[in-house]
Amino acid sequence: MAFPRRPSAFLRYLIPAALILCVFYVLTGQPGSDFASPQNFRRPWAGLGAQKHPIEYLIDSAEKEFANKISRQSHTIAEAAAAYRQRRGRHPPPGFDKWFTFAQEKNAVIVEDFWDQIYHDLEPFWALEAQRIRKDAWDFEMRIEVRDGKASSGSDWFWTKIWLKMIGTVEGLLPDMDIALNAMDEPRLVVPWEEIDELVGRAGQDKRMVRAEEVVTEFEKLAKPGEGPEKDFETPKKVWEGNKHYWLIARRGCPPTSLARQSPVITDFNRTPMIKSSFALPHMTEGYVSNYTLSTDFCHQSDLQALEGVFVEPLSVSATKTLFPMFGGSKLAVNNEILLPAPMYWNEEERFMGSQGADIPWEEKEDAVIWRGVATGGKNKEDNWRSFQRHRFVAMNNGSKITLAEQRQLEPVNFALPPKAYGLKAQKRGKLGEWVASWSNVQFIDLMCGIKGQGVRCNYTDQHFEVTKGMPMAEQFRNKYLPDIDGNSFSGRYLGFLRSTSLPIKATLWREWHDSRLVAWKHFVPMDSRFGDWYGIMEFFLGVDGTGRDEVARKIAMEGKEWAERVLRKEDMQVYVLRLLLEYARVSDPRRGEMGWVGDLLGEEGTKGRDNELVKDGEGEVGSAAGEA
Repeated sequence: MAFPRRPSAFLRYLIPAALILCVFYVLTGQPGSDFASPQNFRRPWAGLGAQKHPIEYLIDSAEKEFANKISRQSHTIAEAAAAYRQRRGRHPPPGFDKWFTFAQEKNAVIVEDFWDQIYHDLEPFWALEAQRIRKDAWDFEMRIEVRDGKASSGSDWFWTKIWLKMIGTVEGLLPDMDIALNAMDEPRLVVPWEEIDELVGRAGQDKRMVRAEEVVTEFEKLAKPGEGPEKDFETPKKVWEGNKHYWLIARRGCPPTSLARQSPVITDFNRTPMIKSSFALPHMTEGYVSNYTLSTDFCHQSDLQALEGVFVEPLSVSATKTLFPMFGGSKLAVNNEILLPAPMYWNEEERFMGSQGADIPWEEKEDAVIWRGVATGGKNKEDNWRSFQRHRFVAMNNGSKITLAEQRQLEPVNFALPPKAYGLKAQKRGKLGEWVASWSNVQFIDLMCGIKGQGVRCNYTDQHFEVTKGMPMAEQFRNKYLPDIDGNSFSGRYLGFLRSTSLPIKATLWREWHDSRLVAWKHFVPMDSRFGDWYGIMEFFLGVDGTGRDEVARKIAMEGKEWAERVLRKEDMQVYVLRLLLEYARVSDPRRGEMGWVGDLLGEEGTKGRDNELVKDGEGEVGSAAGEA
C-alpha cells in the first residue's frame, strides 16, 4: 500500500474542479442525503457479461491484489535487501542482518510492502537536521530512552509502561536513541501540507545509494539526554493549539486544492447533517468501497467535518504545526506522528481482544450483527451530538426509527434512509425497518453525556437511544457480523475482531501500523464512514428470503483470521518495532546519508551479528527469541 503525500493529478485538479461548483450548496443546503443516488454511482464493470453484484467484483479484485502482494515474499537476506533497495532507493539500515535473523526466528512473513507505513512516517525527517531530531526527542517530557541495549523511561503513564515493555523485548538489538511519545487518544502533529510536501521533495532529491565500500555500517553511541553535541542546537519553538474545532486544525494537512481546504467551514451542528455520496466517489465503486486507503483520507471528503466527532469537538486538543519525532498508536491521514503498534494490542486486554470465544465455529453463530459501545467520538453536547459517528450508526440500526422514517411519520434526526439505487429488496417492500430489526443488535452501554451527574443516561439523547448492559467479547463472538466503528480515535477492538471467526466490517478514518498487511474484501469488509453502504453490505451477506451469501462471509472471516494469526501476532509487532527503530536511529544520525547495511553486496550475508540471546521474550525475561503469541 502506498501513502503518497502528493495527490495524483486527478485528485488535485479534476475532482475539485468538478465538485467545487456545488460544494457550498452541498455543505450548507437542506438536511438529508443523496447517498448512492444513481448519478453518483461509478460503474466500471458495466458490459462485462453476466451481471454480478458489485461486491463480487471487489472480492475478485482483492484476491488478485493479495496474491500479487504475497508473491513478493522474501526468503533470504539477499532477497530482502534487494527488495528493500528497489522499493526504498537506499541501502537497508545498519543492523538489517540482525533484523532479518530476528524476523526469521519469529516465523514472520517478510514482504517489503508490509513496512510502507514506516517510510511514509519517516520520510520528511530525512530533510531535517539530525541534531534537531535528536534534541527534539530527548527534550520532550514523555519519552523512552535506549542506551547500551537497555530501554528505560522516567514516565509512569500507563501507555508509556506498555510501550516500554514492547520495546524492551527488542532492546538488545537496538542502538542508542530517544523516543518521544504521544500519551493522548488524539494525534497532535498537523504540519501544513505545503511544508511536508517540500520536506518530502527534498528528502527524495537527497536519496542515493553509496558505494558498498564506503558505507558506514555501525551506529554511534549517544551521550545521556541533554549532554550530547546537539544540546546547543536551536530547535523551532512548538506552539500548542487548543482550538476545540479540530477541523480547522486538521484540514491544513490537506493539499491546498483539496475540498477540505476549499470548502466552507461548518459551524452549526445542531441539525440533521447533510450526507453526500458525491464526496465518496473517488474511493467507491457502485456504492461500495473500492479503495480502502483513500477512504480513510478525509481531504476529498469535506462533508465529514459534520459527520465525525473528532472534527466537531474532540475530548482534548493539543496540536502543533512543528514537525518533530513523536511516536503514537494511531493517526489521521494528515497527522505526522510515527506509528507504533497501539498499547492495547500489545497488552491484549480482554475487553479489547476477547480471546475467550474467538474460535466459535461459524456454523454455531447467529446470523446477526452485534455492537456494544460507549457514545464516544469526542465531547458530545446537546447542540452537536447529531454529527457524531457512533450516534449515527446506532440510530441507523434501530428498526423502529427506520420504520417510522419509511412511513414518513418521523424524519431521522441524524441519519438518512438509503436511496433506491442500492435496490434493497426490503426497502422496495416498505419493510426495511422490520428487516434490520431481524438481524441487528446495536446499542449503547453509556451515552457519555456532556452534562455531569447523568450516569450512563443523558437528558438530551435519552429520547433517541436506549442504554443496555455491556456484553463480554466472548458473547459477542456468538454473532457472525462485527461492525467496528471509530470512537475518540481508532477502535481498539479491531485486532480482536480480526483474530476471531466472525466477520469484521470496518469503517474508519484512522491509520495504524498494520494497514499495509491487510487487503480489504479479502481479510475484512470495508465500509464508508457515512455508513450509506451498510444496508447494502448486509443484504449481500444475509440476503432477503434466503438470498444471502453466507459462504462468502464465512470465507472472508476465516481468511482474515488465518492471516491475522500469521502477520498480526505480538511477534510481528516486535519485528515491526525493531525495523522501525533501526530506521529511526539512522535518520537521527548526522552520517545517515552514508549509513547502511551492505553485507550481501560484500559477500557477508551469512553474518548473524549480535547474539539473539540479548533479545527478551514477550514475558520480559531474558531468553531465546521464541517470542510469544
